[in-house]
Amino acid sequence: MSELVRLSGATCRYGMRSVLVDVDLTIRARDFVGVVGPSGSGKTTLLQALMGTVRLATGAVQRRSGLRVAYVPQVETVDWSFPITVDECVLMARTGRYLPWTSRTERGEAARVLERLGLAGLGGRHIRELSGGQQQRVFIARALLREPELLLLDEPTSGVDVRLRHEILHLLDDLNAAGLAILLTTHDLNGIAAHLPRVVCLNRMVIGAGRPRDVLTPDVLERTYGATMEVLDHAGMPVVVDGFHHHPRPGAGLPVARRVAS
Repeated sequence: MSELVRLSGATCRYGMRSVLVDVDLTIRARDFVGVVGPSGSGKTTLLQALMGTVRLATGAVQRRSGLRVAYVPQVETVDWSFPITVDECVLMARTGRYLPWTSRTERGEAARVLERLGLAGLGGRHIRELSGGQQQRVFIARALLREPELLLLDEPTSGVDVRLRHEILHLLDDLNAAGLAILLTTHDLNGIAAHLPRVVCLNRMVIGAGRPRDVLTPDVLERTYGATMEVLDHAGMPVVVDGFHHHPRPGAGLPVARRVAS
């Protein structure tokens, strides 16, 4: 498969603090990759490095000439009170135009993308009136209007319930099957990462990369998160569980019965 973007020895710093250290990562056409790691591990900075919106202190980023990349931010960063409709939000993806109004062709393209994502008929609604899953789909629709070859998503399932998480994962799987390369960051080791073809464990540097069953191991996870985790096998898939075990203190068992004076 053809190479879309490559990070080689990439190091990023904010002031004197290194956020990414000597990261090597290659994304190819049709890849579907999940990046996991604790808060502050550099996941968002990694996406920015791949887009070229953050300067590398050392190392290099190489993108295929003319590569079209689209980005979906964390929904927590969106101002849902901003007065904008679904159609207007999606059409913000227009590039290379200077006219303030949209053309019939552009509106038709937006309508087709919304229909593809199950949002047909919602174009006139305010974005705050949508469900969490619909809101996430709107921003994916806006990204798809750019006709990207690589889609980057920052925590696309953050703050949604199990049903919506599965809905978003199935949508991304369908987009990938249609030929779109996808890289997403996630905290969800079992609901998302374990179901992807390729996982990268990141904590400023790449701790492990490869198939979930090869990467989601107790050793790699402890070095990534700094905490003991256990990995179980369920139908051939890794299931990560917290390694914490409560050890009751002596005498801290059942409550002691007290005699009540009559």
